Amino acid sequence: MADGRISNPTHPTPPRTEDDRLDRLRLIRSRRVGPATYHRLMAEHGSARAALAALPEVARAAGVPDYRTCPIEVARAEMAEGRLAGAVPLFHGAPDYPASLLALSDAPPVLWLQGDAGLLARPMVALVGARNASSLGIRMARRLAEGLGQAGYVVVSGLARGIDSEAHMAAMATGTLAVQAGGVEVIYPEENTALAEEIRLKGARLSEQPMGTQPQTRHFPQRNRIIAGLAQAVVVVEAAARSGSLITARMALDQGREVMAVPGHPFDARASGCNMLIRDGATLVRGPADILEALGQTGARFDETGEVPVDPPAPPLPGPVPPSRPLAEAAELHSRILARLGPSPTAEDQLIRDLALPPARLAPEILTLELEGRIQRHPGGLLARL
Repeated sequence: MADGRISNPTHPTPPRTEDDRLDRLRLIRSRRVGPATYHRLMAEHGSARAALAALPEVARAAGVPDYRTCPIEVARAEMAEGRLAGAVPLFHGAPDYPASLLALSDAPPVLWLQGDAGLLARPMVALVGARNASSLGIRMARRLAEGLGQAGYVVVSGLARGIDSEAHMAAMATGTLAVQAGGVEVIYPEENTALAEEIRLKGARLSEQPMGTQPQTRHFPQRNRIIAGLAQAVVVVEAAARSGSLITARMALDQGREVMAVPGHPFDARASGCNMLIRDGATLVRGPADILEALGQTGARFDETGEVPVDPPAPPLPGPVPPSRPLAEAAELHSRILARLGPSPTAEDQLIRDLALPPARLAPEILTLELEGRIQRHPGGLLARL
C-alpha cells in the first residue's frame, strides 16, 4: 500500500514522508475543504496526493469552475512558520495525534502544538463558562480545576477571559491545555498574553488553524468541537442561555461525552444556561467529587476536604468513527441546503420540512457547513447563508 493510504477509518495510516505531510496540509488548506470533506476525500481516493488531483473535477461537478488547490509553496511556508514559532504539527493518524479525536468524523486533519505533547496522552476534562464570570463562578472554576488536576486529569479550556482563564491558572501545576480559535501563536484576547506564555512553558496550546490566523467568529465553534472532543466530560461553570459554552455542551453531547453543569441562582442570567442544561439532563456539579463520580471514580478516596481523590483515573479509549457518506452525496445535500438558505435567517425546523429529510440526517451536514464558514447560526434556531 502506498504511503498516505487509509485502509480503515478507525486506524488511519499516518503520513510517512515529508511529501505526504505537505500533501495533507495542502488538501486541508485548499478552498472549500473542511475537515469532513477532507476525510471523505481521503477515504474515496486513498491518499492526499490522489485527492488533490481529483479535487478540481470534484469542484467542477459542484459548480465551481477553474478551481485550484492550495499551492505547495503555501504549505511549505506554513511548515516553516511553525518551526520558527516552536510549534509541532500533529497529523491525523500519527502516533502523537490525540487518540480521543480519532473518533470524530470531522476530526482536525492537522493540529499545531506548542508545549508539552505528553499532556495529550492523559485523560482530560473541559471547564468552560462565562467571560464576565461572577466571583462565585471564578471560585468554583478554581476549585474544580484544582481538584481535577490533583485527580490526574488535564484541564482543557479555550483561553478566553473569565472561567477559562481561571481554570487554566488553577490547573497550571498539574496540567492544562488551551485550545485556540486562531493560530497557535496568535494570542486572543491580548490580555491573556502572559497566561498563554505560561501555558506554553508549563502546559500546552493547540490549534487547527494555519499559523498566523487571526480568530474570526466562525473559528470559535470549530475550536469548541475540539475542546469537547478532547475531553471525557465538559463541565459548564457559568453560561447565559445563548453562549459559546452551550455550543460546546451541544457538541459534547453529539460526540457522546458527559455534560455537567454547576447550578446557579434563577435570577442570575449568567446561570440560566447551566440551569437549562441540568433541566435537560446534565449532571449537577457541586464540586470535583461529583465530576469524578460521574466519570466512574466511585471508589476513590478523598482527603479531609472531600474533594481530592488519591488514585488517578484510567485514560479514555477512542470510540469508532461514524461511517462517512460518499463525497458526491454529501456535496449534493450541501447544495440543496445552501439553495434553501439566503442572507435572511431561516428557521432550522422549516429547512428540515422543506428538504423532507430526517433531522438526524441533516444535523451533521448543517454542522459541517457551519464549521466551514458557509452558513451562520443565529439565536432562536435560525440559519443564514454567508
